[in-house]
Amino acid sequence: MRDAPQSWFDTCAQILTDPQNQRVWSIIVSLFGDLAQCPGDRLSGSALSRIIMPMGIKPEAIRVALHRLRKDGWIDSARSGRASAHFLTEFGRARSAEVSPRIYTRTPDTPTDWHLLIAEDGSGQSALDEMLLAADYFSLARNVALGAGPAPEVGDELMSFDVHARAVPDWVRARACPGDLAASCRGLVDALERAAALLPSEAEITPLQTATLRMMIVHRWRRVALRQPDLPAQFFPPDWPGPRCRAAVFRLLDRLPRPALDQLDAD
Repeated sequence: MRDAPQSWFDTCAQILTDPQNQRVWSIIVSLFGDLAQCPGDRLSGSALSRIIMPMGIKPEAIRVALHRLRKDGWIDSARSGRASAHFLTEFGRARSAEVSPRIYTRTPDTPTDWHLLIAEDGSGQSALDEMLLAADYFSLARNVALGAGPAPEVGDELMSFDVHARAVPDWVRARACPGDLAASCRGLVDALERAAALLPSEAEITPLQTATLRMMIVHRWRRVALRQPDLPAQFFPPDWPGPRCRAAVFRLLDRLPRPALDQLDAD
């Protein structure tokens, strides 16, 4: 018979596991971004497996995902005797640092100044597509993008000008908050509140359990936060659950302080 602490952990892990298709490489990226993003931070292979396996992920899948991340330049590995340690490369740290403000900011600072970029078909569309990839823009239409701050200097392919929103129609709100994103957000709120009700005191939670639960929370929140544009409240429907979800994420993370990496091997 399992003891009570293990029972609460198994239930929380089941509740917080993302119901969507699990890309193991993406879960590992979330884990390193939360626990081991700084230069010199390393996760042993055994600790990494023990953190991830409660999600129902098999060791073979973890090995395949690590191989992919090494091939893509995200992580590197080193051996010490028979043990392996994994760490983010300079590229992996830079990419993690790019998105960390979107994930870990408790109160987003919404800009007051905005600009539009408009492209013509052909080379203009290609130039706009590059801007959408390189900066934080919200696509209003195939050839129109809204960006924060004053209009940048652009080439001849794009038209740009500063704007202020005087009216936001429902079709823009629907684009900012599509139904699947709202559903993911509500599902995460429900999972967080159910897990919070089961969580024991901090002293009863091991570092490995903390690492696993943080990874699950951050991974699901990351999938929401990186899709949610940083727009003023008027751009979202009245029932948009984003603020409630963000608050629930940080309430639970505050109850699960980030463990030291050396605790994960001693657990």
